[in-house]
Amino acid sequence: MYRVEEGDFVYNRLFAWKGSFAVATPENHGCFVSNEFPCFKVDPQRADGCYLWHYFSRESAWNEALGLSTGGTPTSRNRLTEEKLVAMKIPLPPLAEQRRIVARIEELAAKIEEARGLRREAAEEAEALVPASTRQLLAQVSEPVTELRFSCRTADGIQRGPFGAQLGTADFTDTGVPVLTIGNVQYGGIKMDGLRYVSPEKAARLDRYRIREGDILFARMGTVGRCCVVPGDADAWLINYHIIRVALDKMRVEPRYIHWTIRASADIEEYLGERIRGATREGVNTSIVGALPCRVPSKQEQHRIVEQLDELQSRVTAVRRSQAETGAGLEALLPSVLDRAFSGAL
Repeated sequence: MYRVEEGDFVYNRLFAWKGSFAVATPENHGCFVSNEFPCFKVDPQRADGCYLWHYFSRESAWNEALGLSTGGTPTSRNRLTEEKLVAMKIPLPPLAEQRRIVARIEELAAKIEEARGLRREAAEEAEALVPASTRQLLAQVSEPVTELRFSCRTADGIQRGPFGAQLGTADFTDTGVPVLTIGNVQYGGIKMDGLRYVSPEKAARLDRYRIREGDILFARMGTVGRCCVVPGDADAWLINYHIIRVALDKMRVEPRYIHWTIRASADIEEYLGERIRGATREGVNTSIVGALPCRVPSKQEQHRIVEQLDELQSRVTAVRRSQAETGAGLEALLPSVLDRAFSGAL
């Protein structure tokens, strides 16, 4: 075992090629590690420990470590031995210059982290804006509360088991009619990843489990209440037992209005919280979903609310996209700073 002392330069022999290098902090002092984590005392007359750490925080150093590593399997058992590590050549300017480089790196790293924090705060505020605005708009609807069943009929997906006794593993094909599972139902719409299919002939015998454009798909377990509106290109697809189909009376309700209501209504959140049941897995049934408390204004008012919320969601999505691009740029900044620092350009 190795005893770790503050200021030690430590690395992981197995994952040096993944950047597993560090300088021990005061919190690490007196701890112990196995021989997979060799510890080195830095000569204070020649090197600054943080200078070494920053040098080995670069991808080019990791790639060099990978080339010097040996082991049984390339991706998990490659070890960089102590002898190979200490034989690596590194630029070693005077201590004063090392400390200047470290100070400059840490100054820029602090600014980058501050920018990351501001980006996270902006993203959180944008994400919170949609549900808050939705609740505010829905709270202004003055119509009395009615049960959802007065505007729809509900139906289960394919019964029993992951895909039902009526649908076995041998029934699935590479193409055909898609069968949606609970993972495909997301608030933003139907997630196309992981779709499974059955032949048109098999689907014809499961016609009662088909969905139609404008239906609401409601997750009955897991994230209970997660829902989406069926788009036109998913018309006549099938659903499994974990999904409840809500077939709406479109003469009375706008599907997107009900979708927003289920997503954000305080009444529905409280109602579901009181009725989720199941000894080992939380879940609801068609009767519970049919009794969801909704306020249904005129179709004109529903359309107005939906347009307002869709526009807000569109803006938040644009912000999220911009934040992702900004985040990618921020993630690339520190590696760039490190490369410039050790090429004499910082």
